[in-house]
Amino acid sequence: MNREAPTAARAHAWGRIYFAVQAVAGLAWWVGVFLSPAIRTATLGSLDPVAVAAFDIPLFVIGSGVAAFGVRAAAVVAAGWTGVVAVTLAIYGTITTEAGWGVLIMLAAAACSVVALFFVVQGRVPTELIVRGPFAFRPASNRHSTAANVGATMGQLILFWGFFLVVLPSAIWWIEQRWNVSLPFPSAAPPAGFVVLVLASSLGIASAVTMSSAGGGTPLPSAMPNRLVIAGPYKWVRNPMAVAGISQGAAVGLMLGSWLVVAYAVIGSLLWNYAVRPHEEADLERRFGTEVQRYRDSVRCWIPRW
Repeated sequence: MNREAPTAARAHAWGRIYFAVQAVAGLAWWVGVFLSPAIRTATLGSLDPVAVAAFDIPLFVIGSGVAAFGVRAAAVVAAGWTGVVAVTLAIYGTITTEAGWGVLIMLAAAACSVVALFFVVQGRVPTELIVRGPFAFRPASNRHSTAANVGATMGQLILFWGFFLVVLPSAIWWIEQRWNVSLPFPSAAPPAGFVVLVLASSLGIASAVTMSSAGGGTPLPSAMPNRLVIAGPYKWVRNPMAVAGISQGAAVGLMLGSWLVVAYAVIGSLLWNYAVRPHEEADLERRFGTEVQRYRDSVRCWIPRW
């Protein structure tokens, strides 16, 4: 029996359900736009709602409604139009500092529409595309010494932390201020964030050093360890570097007082868990067989087992 067929059928159904919900939500939003000046200002700024509705209602609301019946062309139109609106509104909001909440709503709708489109058209999301090319899983060269692997890992940490914990959160914080969508944080948030950042960074460094020294490789997919690592933090949780990275992102969000940065960390955790982790674990199982299965049965992915 082909197990993929029921899975694809369920995904197809979920995609149709999403487009149905999006059609109803879009219609409700347009009713709110025309009845409430507050909703209109928060989501459209100074844009003429009649001119926008002339395109958005047929392409977004009606298109999503037709896609809910499984019409693939309608799903393509609805998802494509949602992406165009999200990008256009983001540019408008960044220039004018208006319609910030509308930008966030449309960005979320665009992302969900793309997933729903894949569900309707293919019955799945082709997450395997993430781990191809330079991100394909490949073992590190055995010619490198332990010191070389540790040094390469430290260099990777500096680059990745600099981008994902400094550059990207700073840009998100600036956008949050520019779009006027910031929310108040308690005064205890920054010091609490600093403590979490220190602890999470310590866990990240310990995990990286353990992986590179005991595993004979680096955290990068293109130079993965040659041995299964179950030492150090890996004795308590299967993915301590992911736990550390997500905690670091949330901690930076607390320090900046930015709920969007915290959301960025949460979204990153979901993407890693559902899009990357299955492929990583499948690769480990191909290379290490029953050893990985025993390890997976005894050590949890996210919650430490002491």
